[in-house]
Amino acid sequence: MVVLLFRLLILIAFILVVYTIIQYFRNPGRKLQIAKAANTFYMVDDQGNSKKNIQFVYKGCLFEGEKYIGATEEAFEVVDIHIFARDTDELEGITRDDLYFIEKELLMRYPYAAITWKYPINKLVLTTIE
Repeated sequence: MVVLLFRLLILIAFILVVYTIIQYFRNPGRKLQIAKAANTFYMVDDQGNSKKNIQFVYKGCLFEGEKYIGATEEAFEVVDIHIFARDTDELEGITRDDLYFIEKELLMRYPYAAITWKYPINKLVLTTIE
C-alpha cells in the first residue's frame, strides 16, 4: 500500500514538473524578452480583451500600447491606441520608418484605430521630412 501511494506521488510530481516546463516555454513575457535580445519584432496582444494593453518589441525597444474602445459604423471596436516606450533610452536608433512599420502592423490588427504616440516619440513623428 505504501509503495502504491509513493508511486502515485511520484507520478503527480512528474506531471507537475512537465506542466511547469510547458508553461515556462509558452510564457509570452519570456518570448518578449527573447525578441528584445534578438532585435526582432514580437507582439503580445489579446485581441479579444480590449482592457489588456498591447506589448511589443521592435529593434530592442519595448513599447506598450493602451487600447480604447469606441463605436464605429458597424460595431464597437478599438478606435484609439496610445503607444509609449517603457524605457526612453532604448529609443536610440529608432527611425521614422520604424514607427511607420509599427503603425502598419497595428493597423492590420485594428483597422479602425487611430494611433497616438506619446512623448518623446511624437516629436519624431510630427517633424517634417526634409
